[in-house]
Amino acid sequence: MRDLSEIVKAYDIRGVVDEQLDADVVREIGAAFTRLVGGPAVVVGHDMRDSSPGLAAAFAEGITGQGVNVISIGLASTDLLYFASGTLELPGAMFTASHNPAQYNGIKLCRSGAAPVGQDSGLSEIQELVSHGVPEFLGAKGTVSERDMAADYARFLRDLVDLREIRPLKVVVDAGNGMAGHTVPTVFEGLPVELVPMYFELDGTFPNHEANPLDPANLVDLQAKVREVGADAGLAFDGDADRCFVVDENADPVAPSAITALVAARELAKEPGATVIHNLITSHAVPEIVAERGGKPVRTRVGHSFIKQTMAETGAIFGGEHSAHYYFRDFWKADSGMLAALHVLAALGGQAGPLSGLMAEYSRYAASGEINSTVDDQAGRMRAVAETYRDRPGSRIDELDGLTVELSDGSWFNLRPSNTEPLLRLNVEAPDATAVAALRDEVLAVVRG
Repeated sequence: MRDLSEIVKAYDIRGVVDEQLDADVVREIGAAFTRLVGGPAVVVGHDMRDSSPGLAAAFAEGITGQGVNVISIGLASTDLLYFASGTLELPGAMFTASHNPAQYNGIKLCRSGAAPVGQDSGLSEIQELVSHGVPEFLGAKGTVSERDMAADYARFLRDLVDLREIRPLKVVVDAGNGMAGHTVPTVFEGLPVELVPMYFELDGTFPNHEANPLDPANLVDLQAKVREVGADAGLAFDGDADRCFVVDENADPVAPSAITALVAARELAKEPGATVIHNLITSHAVPEIVAERGGKPVRTRVGHSFIKQTMAETGAIFGGEHSAHYYFRDFWKADSGMLAALHVLAALGGQAGPLSGLMAEYSRYAASGEINSTVDDQAGRMRAVAETYRDRPGSRIDELDGLTVELSDGSWFNLRPSNTEPLLRLNVEAPDATAVAALRDEVLAVVRG
């Protein structure tokens, strides 16, 4: 009897290789996944970590042992795996631990058409099946075939966002030794873009810096290179290349909320009146701009399962999160950092001004970024903060996801507990930096006691 409770997360499976995740465990997960989704075949891809090819092969054995075929697409970004699942109309599995350190690996699973498999949509059933032992299949085994889908993926993205007529751009891309080093050259081939590559060598030990652009320390090399070569923009991808961060020509980071607003405006220009999803931590500029452009903004909880579910329910054309996950209806409602990057370059190259000037329209407020506090009593600290603001004149409180408080001067904050650590996460937005600092310090004084 296997216990997968330590490695089954909200949206994927992830753990330390050999200690928590090995070939035997993965083989059983593959068999259980096959029992869950059925179908004639499963698409399997993997990232550049040393452990990934072996784990992907063991997973394939679990699938074929259940009489189902495997289509191996080999080295892939997560959104390339989603593309394969969508175009082939097959369930899929991507072996990656995203931005986690080298000793980790994991599996992102999806049903046919890149539909997500999370804790409430299949992972719990897989965990249960493995814990009791997956029934043996007595029929003929499935087969494994290989298929390279990178060129098809690149063509598909370039058809969604046409960059052929943009002005020439110089763009620095930091792949962080992750999968963008594999996909960017193919996607950018033939575009009017002078590509300045950084850390494109696939290396799952991440020798230059962590492949986590959410941490400002991991943007330093990109920022220096943008200044050095006089680039129009810089792009930084995480390890499995499903998230993309942007810096402008001055090497200043562009907030993911501003990217969300920009892409939303571009999509609404194609489909006026459409719905756009944003999670509750994105800037208030996002719903404002969506409404101004004639769209319908819809607010959701944080997390891709909520975004994708709401997109399906509303037929939304696009969705964005503060964490630089961007979801596209025309990409099977899946997230693609590459597709968001192409939108930014198309917008930049379609006008004469610099990226900083272009993004000024979409960057209306000051923000704190996410601030973590270690606390012993998450619920107690949350209650204390709620009581502090409940009776303040003009304040509004909602609890869609954690605690969101909006104040009469236009400032607001969200405080959310971590699901996996004794942390409270605070995000503050206000009309200017001074107001952000004041509200941040006021809330943290209550949170940290």
